[in-house]
Amino acid sequence: MNTSDLSLFIRIAETGSITESAKQQGISTAAASTALRRLEKQLDIPLFVRTTRQLRITSQGEQFLFHCRQALASLDQGRISAQQSQGEIAGELRLSVSSDLGRNIVLPWMDALMDQHPSLTINLMAGDSLSNFFVDDVDLALRYGKPEDSNLVAFHIATIPRITCASPAYLARFGEPTHPEDLRKHNCLLYRLDGRLFNTWEFTHNTDCFKIKVGSNRISNDTDIVRRWAVAGKGIAHRSALDIAADLQCGNLVQVLPQFQSPPVQLYLLCPSRKQVTPTVIAVRERLRQKCAGVVASGKVPQFSEDA
Repeated sequence: MNTSDLSLFIRIAETGSITESAKQQGISTAAASTALRRLEKQLDIPLFVRTTRQLRITSQGEQFLFHCRQALASLDQGRISAQQSQGEIAGELRLSVSSDLGRNIVLPWMDALMDQHPSLTINLMAGDSLSNFFVDDVDLALRYGKPEDSNLVAFHIATIPRITCASPAYLARFGEPTHPEDLRKHNCLLYRLDGRLFNTWEFTHNTDCFKIKVGSNRISNDTDIVRRWAVAGKGIAHRSALDIAADLQCGNLVQVLPQFQSPPVQLYLLCPSRKQVTPTVIAVRERLRQKCAGVVASGKVPQFSEDA
């Protein structure tokens, strides 16, 4: 039996949809239907009852599903053990990264890692929504903020300054804020994630703390769009300095309010379990730590200045 067919069967049982399962597996609906029929023919049993409105797993399908999951888990663990015993950096790694970080920062880092290890395949998924490791079929997720789920393995990658920035063109037209309160008079580019709007920006200076609720005519659930708006002169952004390091270095964006410090952001690499921490995962973790530290040390990321 084809393990891809078995994985697809499990996905169909979980989603209740051939079309959705095919989309998640990156194949056509027709190919998924063919694979399911092939598996049913090999088993000589119906796995699902199909109607025009519903796809329901049969009792025989339920029994096979239990053993199928166990078999694939055993095979996967065997693969991991074999790689660990050899210390081999190889196989497929499904990595989820946030939009801006993935496209503009992590992509070339992973390309370089793959050039060093030709047997490594990376399935890179860029998007800002938090990944469900089991539904989204993800091995690793790179995200800002420590996860609330204590069952996840969370590797700390870096502590990154959060800065306020704008394009020179925007500042020339609307003026540069000199105090956090001035942000109330500016157009601030906002980000929304899982229904939460990040429109309260925090700053400290000496012992003074400021929480500023800002307004905007532009809101996106994609951090790369927020960055592009800032570069285009549409407003002021409040971002992880890592995400905009290249724009700061070339002058597309400049830091404002440098004498006011905002809480830094913590970057974590998340893994669903210790069993899945393979030599490949360790290699990715160390590459990310090395590269992030290099960006911070290079001076591309502005540091907080009390005297600025």
